[in-house]
Amino acid sequence: MACELRFERFEAALSDPLTTASTTITRREGFLVRIETEKRSGIGEATPLDGWTESMAECRAALERVADDWAFDACPSGRAVDAAFGSVLVSAPAARHGLTLACLDLRAKRARLPLYRYLGGSDRVESVPVNATIGDGSVAETVTAAENAVSRGFSCLKCKVGARPVAGDVARLRAVHSAVGPEVELRGDANGAWSHEQAARAFEAFEDVGVSYVEQPLAPNDIDGHAALRATTGIGVALDESLRTTTVERALSARAADVIVIKPMVLGGVDRAHAAARLVRAASSHVEPVVTTTIDAAYARTGAVHVGAAIPSVAACGLATGGLLADDLAVGPSVAEGRVAVPQAVGTGVGAESDETTTGNSAERSTTTDA
Repeated sequence: MACELRFERFEAALSDPLTTASTTITRREGFLVRIETEKRSGIGEATPLDGWTESMAECRAALERVADDWAFDACPSGRAVDAAFGSVLVSAPAARHGLTLACLDLRAKRARLPLYRYLGGSDRVESVPVNATIGDGSVAETVTAAENAVSRGFSCLKCKVGARPVAGDVARLRAVHSAVGPEVELRGDANGAWSHEQAARAFEAFEDVGVSYVEQPLAPNDIDGHAALRATTGIGVALDESLRTTTVERALSARAADVIVIKPMVLGGVDRAHAAARLVRAASSHVEPVVTTTIDAAYARTGAVHVGAAIPSVAACGLATGGLLADDLAVGPSVAEGRVAVPQAVGTGVGAESDETTTGNSAERSTTTDA
């Protein structure tokens, strides 16, 4: 029997540019990773995002080095991948994500389980609650986007803030709160744009706007600042970008967050994301894990859905991002009434009727070992 590794490049444009406090994203590009045996194939996705993971060039280089030395005669576990290629993948989380997701997909198929059950989920989970993401815009544009999301069934909205003066963001969220009512949960996402003084002003104003928490109000490395902010406000603090350089353990021990935002692509894989969520739940009953994507294509997005499904009673997650893409690698899980469906087919469940996926690009590298 042979165990073969292949990867190929893909590119997907966004339907509309997504503006955050630090950048504007217009397209996503990455690598589709396939691991095949004679009986089955597993598919993963490595979709790097500059500033969050390694670059595209670094991701390609890591995958090439792994492909050159691939010597498994059966589909490896994540630990086996780390044992063989840890020095290559330590600074390439997106590449590790693609490789280990392909392995998990294949291993879950072999176990005849959907991925979330393979990860340890004990109950059947049909869907996971999700938030809608509202980009930066004028007050009128923000309200219109929020009303449209609520009309589609979303009961949780995450609004991008931090790209304009605090007073402007307060006006935007106050208008949204007035338009959609108090039953809709509002979250903010500042992407680390605020100073301590700006964050304090924003949090004070948000207390009467119905904002439940703000992601990354301060600079990512300012863990103590987040802890101090959290101690003086009724608005929750979520850490997101901080997890690029700070461990979950450090964030928890510093009491710096009410919410830990878990991005599988940034953490280096679905397995690591699930482990981080379990750590958060085990460490504190007052801190919640929330799973989000980095605006990934169908395979990585579905992997993140399975992580959410494996977390009991998970809060609304940032997994309704497929609609941001103008084109995709495959049909991902559907979103309806503020929930994303969890595939029940074996593995990730993407392309369950066929293991063949057309991306429009030819394979760039492959290597085969014989059992």
